[in-house]
Amino acid sequence: MSGTYSNYRREAWSQLYEDVSIQNSVEELAHLVSLNDRLSQQDIEKIYGPLVKLLELEVSNYHHSIETTRQFLNGGYTPTHRPPFVIGISGSVAVGKSTTARVLHKMLEERNPALNVDLMTTDGFLYPTEILKRQGILQRKGFPESYDMNALLDFMVQVKTSDQPVYHPVYSHEIYDILPGEMRKIDRPDILIVEGINVFQLPQNQKIYVSDLFNFSIYIDADAQKIEQWFLERFQLLLEYASTEPNNYYYEMSRWPKEKAMRHAKNVWQTINLVNLVQNIAPTKERANIILHKSDNHLIDEVRVRNY
Repeated sequence: MSGTYSNYRREAWSQLYEDVSIQNSVEELAHLVSLNDRLSQQDIEKIYGPLVKLLELEVSNYHHSIETTRQFLNGGYTPTHRPPFVIGISGSVAVGKSTTARVLHKMLEERNPALNVDLMTTDGFLYPTEILKRQGILQRKGFPESYDMNALLDFMVQVKTSDQPVYHPVYSHEIYDILPGEMRKIDRPDILIVEGINVFQLPQNQKIYVSDLFNFSIYIDADAQKIEQWFLERFQLLLEYASTEPNNYYYEMSRWPKEKAMRHAKNVWQTINLVNLVQNIAPTKERANIILHKSDNHLIDEVRVRNY
């Protein structure tokens, strides 16, 4: 990765733009933190503050480019629809993608009240469990073949080009499946954050890729051993929550002996999530504009910025 990225340690990154006006407190953002993730006031000020300012500069440049290009091509006429600035966020299962996505969404929304800022995950484009079972790939859930990538690509093209609201399927982490007949509306955002393990991946023989429709991309990185620890800790918390929720996917496992449940979780990590990380997710890391590297306890200790 030498030469591709400029590396900023935590303190150096925080000093790039120290006068960012941060209205958010960690208490206000605490409900956005994923299970077993963490967020501190220093993270908000030292990491997310400068990152949000950089994103705002990128959005401003993007909007200016669109307007000047349209004026050139259309004799000064500017259509009402403006394609959204799309931010892609990727990384391993359990690394904290959702926390980063939700915190950026909240901060961008509050700092830019004139803009419509929205957030979605690509989980809704997983094939339903019934289809995964029929195809014999239920144990490869999260791998590229478990997603309807054509549907995701069609959706993203609509987001970029349509002047009407578009809709995507909804995934439930309670039942671990797509919610039949339920759709969520994305209504002409100015900024759209798209979070998912698959968003940088390049299926073969495609004329266009999902990542081609991103204006900015962020990868959440950490050593695999640390992610495994976070995955196992999160699994334990999920079992505790599910123990009183009979309809929850994890309810049956919550009734197993703890040793059996944790052996199962470790096997899931080693045979599914780690394999997927090594084969399909980590190789996409250098497609990101920004890499947020995490150390112990989810602390972001380094920010890597692509040089081109």
